[in-house]
Amino acid sequence: MVLLSEVANANAGGAIGAGLAAMGAGIGVGQIGKGAVEAIARQPEALNDIRANMILTAALVEGAALFAIIVGFLAMVL
Repeated sequence: MVLLSEVANANAGGAIGAGLAAMGAGIGVGQIGKGAVEAIARQPEALNDIRANMILTAALVEGAALFAIIVGFLAMVL
């Protein structure tokens, strides 16, 4: 038998987890962008290499965040 308080706790935990994942991804992508801009300012001739690495790293961060958000939503639904 499922108690209503357990369902509410799961919904709250899933929502909090999804929100924290989204905030963490935003902070992470911001740090990636900051580092890339600083690196380009120091070494402008490496622009293409830095940009490619920045995009790849940002995509990996966003993928991990999407996975965490899906897990949070599943915790709310299941």
